[in-house]
Amino acid sequence: MGHRTLRTTRLTALAAVVVAGAVAAAPAAAWGEYGHRATAAIALENVTPQTRAGIARLLRAAPQIGTPDCALATLGDAAVWPDCIRAESWRWAYTFAWHYQTQPITSEYDPRRNCSGGACVTAQITRSQRLLADERLSDAIRLEALAFLVHFAGDIHMPLHSGDNEDRGGNDRTVRYGIVPSLNLHYVWDGPLAERAISAATPALARRYGAEERAALAGGGPADWGRESWSIARTLVYPQAFACDPCGEGMAKEGALDQAAIEAATPVAERRIVQAGLRIAAYLDAAFALGPLDAD
Repeated sequence: MGHRTLRTTRLTALAAVVVAGAVAAAPAAAWGEYGHRATAAIALENVTPQTRAGIARLLRAAPQIGTPDCALATLGDAAVWPDCIRAESWRWAYTFAWHYQTQPITSEYDPRRNCSGGACVTAQITRSQRLLADERLSDAIRLEALAFLVHFAGDIHMPLHSGDNEDRGGNDRTVRYGIVPSLNLHYVWDGPLAERAISAATPALARRYGAEERAALAGGGPADWGRESWSIARTLVYPQAFACDPCGEGMAKEGALDQAAIEAATPVAERRIVQAGLRIAAYLDAAFALGPLDAD
């Protein structure tokens, strides 16, 4: 992201997408910055006043984290902080594998696969919540855990962070997106689809959800969320882009999403973003509730 030529290329693609009538997002990791901030905004609208106060208190410990180039002033900042710190790989490289837990769509999903030593997104969501809930720890440690929890719970809802076809979560395949050629498949779901889903939603996604809505959209734990994403990758993302069912060996490296496919995928992206926000809210409420958090 720090290379001028890469930014120029992506800005050119962005302009083309706008002309095509699709809204593109800034290049970033899962859901992009716009998507992660949207999940944080949904979460903040749906937490208890006690949780909101706890978040505000922890955010005051941001200077102790020592990342002046990566803001931690709001929950939205916290949601993108784990991507921002990638620029300092010498310090944070050990966290990079925590963002995903991709598994082949050609075999059954296993919540323990590709998670050696807990270095995967499902394990780190659980770990981060437990650290956040532990009031014996310093505010700085708990703030770091807050940021990881909010971010990783967003990551796991992006289908290509759980399912792939031996292509690094779609990073090794390209698709034509509308009239825009050769966009990275992973980037398409991170950016254009996510931003389209958020911007076009009526009513706005960042709002207070009723009990029935929360019951229908939230619930479950990280393994369930990962399985949902893997299933979407298997049944929608790859078949839609590469016209293959099932998508096994020999799948093309280049695919296409026409306008009809984009319109079909948009509500799926919207639902995942809302689910992420509501589930983040529930996990934050549990962490900030009085008393110790129950261990698994």
